[in-house]
Amino acid sequence: MENKIESLKSQPIALVTGANQGVGFQIAKELAANGYTVYVGSRNLSNGEKAAAEIGVNAHAIQLDVTKQATIEAAIERIGKEAGRLDLLVNNAGIAHAGKPGRTVEEVMESGRAVNVSLDEVRTVWETNVFGVIAVTQAALPLLRKSSAARIVNVSSGLGSLTWISDPECWARQHFGIVYAASKTALNAVTLAFALELEKENIKVNTTSPGYTATALNNFQGTDSLGVGSREPVRVALETDGPTGTFTGPEGPMPW
Repeated sequence: MENKIESLKSQPIALVTGANQGVGFQIAKELAANGYTVYVGSRNLSNGEKAAAEIGVNAHAIQLDVTKQATIEAAIERIGKEAGRLDLLVNNAGIAHAGKPGRTVEEVMESGRAVNVSLDEVRTVWETNVFGVIAVTQAALPLLRKSSAARIVNVSSGLGSLTWISDPECWARQHFGIVYAASKTALNAVTLAFALELEKENIKVNTTSPGYTATALNNFQGTDSLGVGSREPVRVALETDGPTGTFTGPEGPMPW
């Protein structure tokens, strides 16, 4: 326990939500490899503990359901007691839909079209992808303010880019829907709002797209590996002296 306390004092501290699998797991793994003490946020604590054990001694599982305020507050309270501050928050937790699991990307897209979308599904997905990010960020701010180089990284999607999607030449136009894609557009707006508000406190807030990564989010139909998908979020997360209010992807800056 004493060694753990000492490491928390000497290493930068990160919290990654939804870090028990997929891109979140890979981000947590790479942050730990770069000398961070990483809190592995997971709705299911057992899954988080398995992920943390796989990552190594720098990783600590923490129960965190971004849709439940009590778990958010408990997680932040624990980090405060153990580490006393938070240097990096990665809002990665996200869901693609709230329907039957195992559906193809095409089936999910069809059910999310504006003309036939279920409002219940919209509310469920936005509760995680948008409102959960707001709730976790607000709760974490007191600890982030104790850091000398605080950063917030929100994991978004290229589908959230209205500029790109509205281009008649965009190949992804047919995939834009109200459930997932529009939630990422809203997340981008949330990111910019926090960036503008926190700029005077020198807290950097940016959003990144991992690209089309093969994860449970898309029923593993993505074309990129976790290593490729985590590359840009990790780069932005580790950039202590970088800009704020940016939206980037695997190939560089992205249009809002």
